[in-house]
Amino acid sequence: MARKNPFMNVMSEEVADNSEAIREYTNKGASKSLIHSLDEMAAQADRFLEGETVVELDPEIIDGSFVRDRLEDDKADFDELLSAIRDRGQDTPILVRPHPSATGRYMVVFGHRRLRAARVLKRKVRTVVKDLKDSDHLVAQGQENSARANLSFIEKAMFAAEIARRQFDGDNAIVLSALSIDRATLSKMLAVSTIPKLVLDAVGAAKGIGRDRWYELRSLLERPSTLGKAMEFIETAEFKAKGGDDRFNALMTFLKSVGKQTSSRMTRTHKWSSDDKAVAADIRVDGRSYTLALKAKDAAGFGEYISDNLGHLYQAYRNKLDQQGE
Repeated sequence: MARKNPFMNVMSEEVADNSEAIREYTNKGASKSLIHSLDEMAAQADRFLEGETVVELDPEIIDGSFVRDRLEDDKADFDELLSAIRDRGQDTPILVRPHPSATGRYMVVFGHRRLRAARVLKRKVRTVVKDLKDSDHLVAQGQENSARANLSFIEKAMFAAEIARRQFDGDNAIVLSALSIDRATLSKMLAVSTIPKLVLDAVGAAKGIGRDRWYELRSLLERPSTLGKAMEFIETAEFKAKGGDDRFNALMTFLKSVGKQTSSRMTRTHKWSSDDKAVAADIRVDGRSYTLALKAKDAAGFGEYISDNLGHLYQAYRNKLDQQGE
């Protein structure tokens, strides 16, 4: 019942001339570690099915998991799965549990797409029924998804956030186990998951977009004015006409252009010079800072004088504001 490593097919499709180099690469360093990790996660998920009786159930009495793990379903991938099940049947059973609150019904733990395919084909779905606690349900669901390696970073982040939100334990041990991640990665995932749901749903799974770029988007959206612009942009025909990673890239390009325009509008520059031309200043104001750059022969001396008298100058400024407020 064990599944194949998701990288094996890719490796076997390489041309024969490179086969030795590929085998050597897959036995070294990060590649070896990654493949081992995926194999282990797959094995952990398979253990939930081992030694259990496979039964056929009507898909109409099976409900989805109580935690969502996909932002969208890849139509091409699903059509391929549907065709395979139509032609060969369902090779691997799905895992379900007795529904915790609806007598006579079940809840899918993993195998949502196989369940959906059975509904489309109007045939029963092969299942393993196992009585699981919510925490075990989440670990099995997370490990199965990680083993398949077809969930995007943002989908895993949302899954992690939902588990953390339910607070099954005090130190997030369940989500760490479910996704086989460390605490640093979880911290990034939870930060990215705070992007408003409307934006996440509009962008979608963006399978080619990794952690750092999602974190960059989250940082851009922290400014309320930028978030407002983003909400307007995702409603445009230009944005909606795109799909996949292109939606994410279009939103990022738009927000960066908005940031440059805002920065340009806020920045002011001007010059000053003394009557005797012994000192001159380039002044730049960008809304957050005020930069005074002195030059000419008295620049150093005048600069020291200003530095030494900053306290007095600031107090004079405050006194002026107080007098204006009277």
